[in-house]
Amino acid sequence: MLELRPNCECCDCDLPPGSPDALICSFECTFCRACNQKHLNGHCPNCAGQLSPRPTRVGSALQNNPATTQRTLKPHPGCA
Repeated sequence: MLELRPNCECCDCDLPPGSPDALICSFECTFCRACNQKHLNGHCPNCAGQLSPRPTRVGSALQNNPATTQRTLKPHPGCA
């Protein structure tokens, strides 16, 4: 199981495991809704794949498989 990333790769805002604002591609690159609306237009800047809402992980699933604390930041043109 891949780890949930804790932040947007563009603007570094926090995206906790239950956040409805997290979007991912099929490679689980992680972005926030604001960066998607302003700059990404529904496509991952890393692989050009479609961005979709990230499923939330809560309860025992989160307890047994916690989100990573390692942040990924790859600012892309136009991202804050």
